[in-house]
This record gives sequence, C-alpha cells and structure tokens, in this order.
Amino acid sequence: MQVIVHGIKLHAGVEPSHFEAWVREYDYGACPQLPSVNAFTVHRVSEDSSAPVHFFEIIWATSREAFSRDMDTDVFRELSNGFAKFASVVDELTGEPIEPGYLAV
Repeated sequence: MQVIVHGIKLHAGVEPSHFEAWVREYDYGACPQLPSVNAFTVHRVSEDSSAPVHFFEIIWATSREAFSRDMDTDVFRELSNGFAKFASVVDELTGEPIEPGYLAV
C-alpha cells in the first residue's frame, strides 16, 4: 500500500466552504471509479487566508504505480481540472505504512 499526503492551499478569493462542497460532491464521488484508491479523505487545517496550507488530503492507494495509471484516466483529469479552479497542491509526502499499525474498532 502507498499513502500519499498532499498539502493544499486555496487560491486567493476561494471560499473554503465552496472547496469543501466540491470535495464532497465530486472528489469523494469519483473515488469508486479509481481502482487503485482504497481510501481518501480531505482534512480542514485553517481558514486563515495567510495559512501555508488550508487543507490536506490523504490517499491510500494499492501502489504508486497503480495510482499513476489512474492519474492517466479521464476521470482523474476531470478531477484535476476541477481541483485547479479552487486550489494547488503545495506539498507532497508519500510512503508505505509500517504494518500492522493500529486501528481501533
């Protein structure tokens, strides 16, 4: 499994609530059409316009290679185009989890 974390900064003048609505309606909705994506969440960090990041997203993918293939699909291109209207990715971290990890059930 590959975990990808993106720091996200909104473009000047973009309301956080508009970005969040887009995430709920389009970003989350497209995930089932991306076979490599096991899980995906976007997290609010700050609504302060001068903050270095406003949101971060976590993508749990089957592998970096599989996710790269998904990035070359029409579904992903549409997501990227929509995302670009609101924000930019300003930081990226990727890695493989140290198994087994911990998850409270």
